[in-house]
Order: sequence, then structure tokens, then C-alpha cells
Amino acid sequence: MTRFPRPRLRAGALLAILAVSLAACGGQYPNSTFLHWSEFASDIDFLWDRLLLWGTIVFVLVEAVLIYTIFRFRARPGAAEPKQTHGNTTLEITWTVIPAIILVFIAIPTIRTVFKTQAKAPAGAIEVEVIGHQWWWEFRYPQYGVVTANELYLPAGRTASFALKTKDVLHSFWIPNFGGKRDLISNRTNYLWFTPNDTITAVASNGQCAEYCGDSHANMKFRVYVVKAADFESWAAHQKGEAVFGVAPVAAPAPAAAPGKAPARKGAASGEVALADTTPAAAPTGYVFPADKLPAHVIPQTPLPAGLALDDATLAKGNADSGKAIYSRSTCIGCHAISGNPMSMGIIGPNLTHLASRHTMAAGLYPNDAKHLSAWIKNARAMKPGSLMPTLGMEMWDPMMKMKVTTGGLTDAQIADVVAYLRALK
Repeated sequence: MTRFPRPRLRAGALLAILAVSLAACGGQYPNSTFLHWSEFASDIDFLWDRLLLWGTIVFVLVEAVLIYTIFRFRARPGAAEPKQTHGNTTLEITWTVIPAIILVFIAIPTIRTVFKTQAKAPAGAIEVEVIGHQWWWEFRYPQYGVVTANELYLPAGRTASFALKTKDVLHSFWIPNFGGKRDLISNRTNYLWFTPNDTITAVASNGQCAEYCGDSHANMKFRVYVVKAADFESWAAHQKGEAVFGVAPVAAPAPAAAPGKAPARKGAASGEVALADTTPAAAPTGYVFPADKLPAHVIPQTPLPAGLALDDATLAKGNADSGKAIYSRSTCIGCHAISGNPMSMGIIGPNLTHLASRHTMAAGLYPNDAKHLSAWIKNARAMKPGSLMPTLGMEMWDPMMKMKVTTGGLTDAQIADVVAYLRALK
């Protein structure tokens, strides 16, 4: 057996301790469960601190007694053999009572926290149905009539009550910054609630599936935006409506006025004059979390597979009206719903009604822009293993079907048109 010199062992141990110490002291942890962004997180953190305190006290005392015993009663040359004893009632009672007292100090805060976090949500809570799919999240707000996917908006200072369900296998709903993690179990509804702190004005954080659920378990993410109550109401009111397709046409300029006369204002009383309104009528949109306020840790950094995205010149030629026609007669309508498009009534895939108002796509895996959207339409299964989204790009290799798409696929020009249409759904 190889024996290592003691100096080398000491040096190795010292290096290991130094490395662990440095790792524990540095870095930013934006997805930490120790952020007190809700009362749920504060309660869990308090319980953790209490258990850590008592655990540390027990560890220190036990180790101190152990070290004392090892040195105090160690074997010495020439020492007499110790007296042999059997049983010590006082000692046995002592080491039974002390742990029992410690367990009481641990059990009381634990039980209190369990009952608090398992209680029914307070009255007036906003209800959110969370439905897990392989591999994306569906969010329904029954009080508002809103259905969306992969991006969860919550108002600060108001309790959010989640009803958790799954459409297929086991999933687990977890937002580390707000605490709480609850499983989604087949044929059962679990519940979870918390109240984002009312001091929050606008924060973005990550959520994820915390239960292995298949090939793309690690890719089953979502974003959480906690905003002011007024901003949430604006977002919800707009999300409830039909998709806003494009921008209203610009008002026609008024005919030129005769020399010396101002142009007449439409509807003005006799003798009133005003300039004609030629300002474009912008498409109405509700609140959307500002893109320039997104922290780096919620912006997807997933590499895009080579050769999938369309080039800028092709995307620039995309026509939204043509894209709507192509989309409305394609297989897309069998899976997706778009409120305002009577041809699109699917329920299998994510609701696309206000797709362009989202910052991410593919369950938080990629940024929601024209480049990534074109690649997703072209070959989603190459971008996300196991995706149910079929490969639609002509001549694209489908990794699940093990074959090329030769019939019924979309050309690059058609994909550019569909992208233009989907990007217009504000």
C-alpha cells in the first residue's frame, strides 16, 4: 500500500479547506432560496436558521465531549486497566432527556411552519392554475379569463394562490426566490400560496421544474414577473383580449386648404379650424415587463444549433398577412390557440394569443425574437430534445422521426411570413 508523507497530506487538506472557503464566500446567487421576497420564503428561512442553530450546538457539544474523552481517557504506557462497568442509569437518563428537549425546540417551529404553509390561502388571493406539460408551463387566471404560457405575472403585495396540476407525468413547481416547492401529481391538485412583498416594484426571477420528468426536464423553465398592482391589471386586461394583429392604418391626410385658409377639422363646428390628425394609431398594448429592466440571469443564453435560423434578409421579407394565411391552414392550428383567429383552436401546445408580448420562448429556453422563432418553427426538436412540436422546415432532419421532411413542410420564405405574423401578435 502506498503511504503518503504527512507534509503532503497536510498540504492537501489545507488546500481543500481553502478551496471550500473561497467557494462559499464569493459569487452572486440570484436564484437563492434565502431571498426574503415573500412571507413563505421568510418562514422557511427562519426555520432553516433555527434548525441550523440547534444542529450546530449539538454538533459542537458532542464533538467537544468526544475529543475530551479521546484525550482524557487515552491509553498510556504502564497505566492500569480501567475498571469495567455495565450500565449507568444516571448517564442513560441524561443522554435521553437532553436530546428530547432539543427535539422539542426543533419540533415546535417546524410544526408551526408546516401548518402555516399548508393552510388555505387568505381571502382575496389571486388564483392561478398551473398546469405542467412535457416540457412547458401553462398559466391560467380564472378570475381574469387569461391563459398564457411560460411567463407568470403577479402583483406585489397580493397573495397568489396556485392550483397545481399535470397533464402527463410528475412535475414540480419551484420559484426559488419566493420559496416553496410543490409537486404536480397525476389525478390530483396540490396547492401552494405566497405573497410577494409589497415593497417590490418590478422584479424578474426564474422558475423551474424540480422533478425529473423526461428528456427536457432541465429545459422546462419559466419566468416570474412581480410588478405593481396597476401594472398587473393593465397586463391582465390586455391579455384577456384578442390578439392585436399589427398596427391600425395611418389616417389619410386632409385635402389641401385653399390659400389663406386653414384645413377644416373633422366634426368641427362651423367657423372652427384645426390641423388634420395624421398621427399613426398605435396598436393598443397592455403592460409588459420592460426588456431593458431584465436582469442578466433571466435572459436565456442557450446556444442555437447551427444552420437553423433564417438570415436577416429573408426575415425582413416576411409578410404578416401571408403568414396568417399560411398558419391558419397548417398543422399549427391543431395544437395552438390564438384568440381572434377562429381557425386556431388547439389545446395541446402553448396559447399563442399574445406571443409577441413575451420575452422568452420554448419554456424559457430561448429569447423570443425573430431569429430564434424562425429556428424553432424550422426544427423545434433539434432545439429541444423530445419536443412534441413537429419539424416543419422543408428538408430538415427530424431527430425523433429519423427522417427528412419532404412533403408538407414550409420553405424559408413561408417560415419568414409565419414569423412576421406571430411577431405581430402583441
